[in-house]
Amino acid sequence: QRDVAAALSRIGWDHVFEFVTQQGLSLDMAQPENMTVIEVDGPKHYLQCKGTQRVKIGRTNFKSRILRQLGWTVIHVPYFEWDPLINAADQDSYLESKILR
Repeated sequence: QRDVAAALSRIGWDHVFEFVTQQGLSLDMAQPENMTVIEVDGPKHYLQCKGTQRVKIGRTNFKSRILRQLGWTVIHVPYFEWDPLINAADQDSYLESKILR
């Protein structure tokens, strides 16, 4: 999570780390003023299926659904996409592509 936060700072995406909404939801990184959240999804957020297929667990999907209903834009950073990025340039490029979608 801290690696993602550092990369967000490098690309100029100002954020609050571990922001808590009025409803009591804890967000990994957020821009409350534009209601955008970045959630770093580690292995505990997924069920391992056949081969390399992964499915998000219900709790993760439920939280995302609640946030979207409250008006938040939710951006997920899955560990299996983030972990292979070994240098800052790749990390920055990855996050820029996620944010600009």
